[in-house]
Amino acid sequence: MLNLFLPNEQVNKTFDIDPDSLREKNIKGIIVDVDNTLVAWNVAHATDEVLTWLQKMKDADMKVTIFSNNNENRVTLFAEPLDTPFVFNARKPLRRAFKKARKEMGLEKDEVAVIGDQLLTDILGGNRAGYYTILVDPIVTSDAAITKFNRNIERMLLNHFYRKGKLKRRVVDNE
Repeated sequence: MLNLFLPNEQVNKTFDIDPDSLREKNIKGIIVDVDNTLVAWNVAHATDEVLTWLQKMKDADMKVTIFSNNNENRVTLFAEPLDTPFVFNARKPLRRAFKKARKEMGLEKDEVAVIGDQLLTDILGGNRAGYYTILVDPIVTSDAAITKFNRNIERMLLNHFYRKGKLKRRVVDNE
């Protein structure tokens, strides 16, 4: 059961993920979290780094859906200027919105990757939906109040995976 929280892959940051490495795994579409995955949770708009990464994905014909549990105003303000499909109030880790995003991309389960910074929402939801999951280190170590509770549980899960050798402990160089 704990393996539902275990990502297929772990990287420092979203921007380390390139389309060629995804294609090698037959990935053709990405469901990507916003807060602390693409930008810090308290940053309203995409950074140049986000714009460059999204363009690289689009140039490689990688389909991208921005995906968040956050509210409509937050996600719309972030995603609309990017001309990228998005889902707000996704209710991660429930599967319904994950499946809807995949179907709208016109892809099969094994062609989708979920990228996020949280085990309890992004990774659990992606794994439950049957997708390839990639855990990224949070962009900043501070969190919105609602996320702090999850981080305590997440630390216990991460420590379990480190002890079992299923994940490697990472040195996080975040603010």
